[in-house]
Amino acid sequence: MPTFSAEKLTTFAKSMFLAAGVPDEEAARVAESLVLANLCGHDSHGMIRVIQYADAIKDGRLKPGAPFNIVKQTAATLVVDGGWGLGQVQAHRLLDRLVPRAEALGLAAGTLKNCGHIGRLGEYAEAAAARKMAFIASVNNHGFGRGVAPPGGKEPRIGTNPLCVGVPTNGDPVVLDIGTSVVAEGKVRVAFNKGQQAPDGWLLDSDGVPTTDPGVLYKEPRGSILPLGGSQAYKGFGIGLVLDMLVGGFSGAPCSTPGLPNMSGNAVFFLVLDINQFAGAEHFLKEVTGLTQNVKACPKAAGAGDILVPGEPERRSCAARRQTGIPLDDGTWKQLTTLAERLKVTVPA
Repeated sequence: MPTFSAEKLTTFAKSMFLAAGVPDEEAARVAESLVLANLCGHDSHGMIRVIQYADAIKDGRLKPGAPFNIVKQTAATLVVDGGWGLGQVQAHRLLDRLVPRAEALGLAAGTLKNCGHIGRLGEYAEAAAARKMAFIASVNNHGFGRGVAPPGGKEPRIGTNPLCVGVPTNGDPVVLDIGTSVVAEGKVRVAFNKGQQAPDGWLLDSDGVPTTDPGVLYKEPRGSILPLGGSQAYKGFGIGLVLDMLVGGFSGAPCSTPGLPNMSGNAVFFLVLDINQFAGAEHFLKEVTGLTQNVKACPKAAGAGDILVPGEPERRSCAARRQTGIPLDDGTWKQLTTLAERLKVTVPA
């Protein structure tokens, strides 16, 4: 399992995107986003995605340099067609346009359709929190990528549709970024690439029987990922269902639909709220910072580790991996080196 510095992987990823025909600024944006995901411990949204994006660029599903087409707008809303541009590029463009609207009006919402996979939602929550904005977001898979079956069902019907909420504090932000399934599909793919079994409680086979074989998601008939919630999985499935509805309905993109082609994309919903224009920033920051401190000061049960709030595991992983490097499993590394050879890009030692 090779290990690399963040800087070396960023240069490598950018070089491959440039060789695939991505403009320099966009190549840098996407490379930095993917490596940040690896740093944060979310390898499912990191370098493993270079292969996915490069394949989609090669066959025309993703279009580097695509314009940011505003379909409809008001003072507080933006509806955008991403033209199948790279997701991180279009999503940051959306966020950058929503923040000044929220500063003027208190809140602003925007959507994207025809947009590539936008990566880790927590990245956008962190960017919003740095500007003292609260943030709520979700995506669906643009109708494709249905990986989650309803409780009692055998066939997947919706995506893993994540929920992300970012809350600025007087210190580091609290960033909740979770799938509404037990696990993100990308984490199953990481296990598949490693040749490992998935943990119990992640997957069902095509008959609806629990399995630890990650390959059930990548062969026909397909299995599914369990919804969040364990014995009360209807809760996770219900949240994922309504997020799918809202993202597709507001953006003009499809909700999860049988038979749609794999466009390697997301439909996106972002809501940005200016903490100054409700009860005021002073009150907001005092209360949320105090609550965070109170939670972390909770007496611990015997043998328990540190009590963490959402966003802390990512920050700890980032600090550690900046020191020790980012490990890549052998399966993913082999795919990356094969891609680099095709693109005639030098592979880092």
